[in-house]
Amino acid sequence: MSAINLAIVGVGKIVNDQHLPSIARNPDFKLVATASRNGTVEGIDAYKTIDAMLDAVPTIDAVSLCMPPQFRYEAAHKALAAGKHVFLEKPPGATLSEVADLEATAAAKRLSLFASWHSRYAPAVEAAKAFLAATRITSVQVNWKEDVRHWHPNQAWIWQAGGLGVFDPGINALSIVTHILPRAAFLTSATLEFPENCDAPIAADLQFKDADNLPVHAVFDWRQTGKQTWDIVAETEAGTMVLSEGGAKLSVNGELKFAEPEQEYAQLYRRFAEIIKAGQSDVDLSPLRHVADAFLLGKRKIVEAFYD
Repeated sequence: MSAINLAIVGVGKIVNDQHLPSIARNPDFKLVATASRNGTVEGIDAYKTIDAMLDAVPTIDAVSLCMPPQFRYEAAHKALAAGKHVFLEKPPGATLSEVADLEATAAAKRLSLFASWHSRYAPAVEAAKAFLAATRITSVQVNWKEDVRHWHPNQAWIWQAGGLGVFDPGINALSIVTHILPRAAFLTSATLEFPENCDAPIAADLQFKDADNLPVHAVFDWRQTGKQTWDIVAETEAGTMVLSEGGAKLSVNGELKFAEPEQEYAQLYRRFAEIIKAGQSDVDLSPLRHVADAFLLGKRKIVEAFYD
């Protein structure tokens, strides 16, 4: 099979840091065009809108959509209507209904739709899943705390309705938890902290349980300073498991069991090529469903104004 002609929509920090290097190293893809209001890629044809790009470059086979989630549905629908496979950056959309409609559209057109969850491809995640499958879990604690000023400077969209606020990073934790736990968990209560000048939360405290009443507690906070925290701790009959650094390292009872270099986006593009070749889609909505449940069930707490 010849290389898949790929286009990127929304050329920003995540594209430059992660997408471009991964695409360059993957022989299954050839980057042929971009569409972005401001960003460009040296040596690649650039357009201001996805409409202009699709009209000008009919040889595009697939499109990676890397704009904010509030604008992703319209672009994805246009790409699918034009017969292109679609890669959705996380979160795959601003609402569950949008993504469900895109999934149905892709199926009707026999195109591949990929709702990507990059943190699931962190190096120690599969090892954590295997460890938990072999023992009985008694509790799970998720601590996902980072400094929004560092990771999202001057990005006003994250504070607007549909931008998800602290769930933008928090959904990474949820994507791991929903993958490594042997049974589905369900939200039982939540408290969401909203700055008085924002439409999206800056912190969240979430309580879950599964059908066997396994307690899962998650704390997300975007006000962390100093060392950033991305840890999932499981108490089990086989000891304390710590999946740390966003899924990069696995320790049991304080002993490092697994650590390898990060290759999340390289793995995502391998998976995207795989489902295109197989004529399949990969659209797991469970992490986004938990976010929707938090907004449905959560108590809203107003905190002091926040400015990035």
